[in-house]
Amino acid sequence: MSLLVPFDGSELAAHALERASTFGDLLDEEVVVLTVIPDDPEYARDRGWITEGEPFDPDAIATGIGNRAADVASEATVRIERVDSDEPTATSTTNVVREIRRVAGEVEASVVFIGSENAGSVIAPQSSVGSPVANDQRYDVYVVRRHDTDDAEEIVDIDSTDEL
Repeated sequence: MSLLVPFDGSELAAHALERASTFGDLLDEEVVVLTVIPDDPEYARDRGWITEGEPFDPDAIATGIGNRAADVASEATVRIERVDSDEPTATSTTNVVREIRRVAGEVEASVVFIGSENAGSVIAPQSSVGSPVANDQRYDVYVVRRHDTDDAEEIVDIDSTDEL
C-alpha cells in the first residue's frame, strides 16, 4: 500500500504532498508523487509549466516538477509519466486522469491526496483532475482545498460523497 499524490507543482499540490508526507511518516507508508505530462503545450502553459512563447520541453518540465516535489518531500518517490494526446475524443485532462487512476491501481494506493480547489464540488471545471480522480472507489481521497496552513484540510471518504 502507498499514498499517492498527483503533483503539478502548484501550491495546493505542494500542500497535499506535505500532508501526505506527514501521513506517510505516521503510517509508515511509501509516498508516491505522480506528475503526468501530456504532449500538449497548451496544457503545460495553462499550468504555468511554460510561458507563452517558451518551447514545450517535456524533459525540462519533468526535471523542474521533480525538483519541486523533492524540495517539498525529499523522502517521497517521484514518478513522471507522459501521455500522448493522440486520441481525438479525449482531452489532455482526461488522459491525465486515466493515468493517475492507472498508477493508483499499480501502486495499490490506499489514499490519494489531491490539492484541488474543485474536488468535491458539484460543478468542476473541465481542466480539473480532482473530481474525476476522486470518483474512483479503489482508494480513499484526502482533499486539500486551501493552501493556508491555519485552515483544516478535509478528509473525504469516497463512499460517503455521491456528488464527487
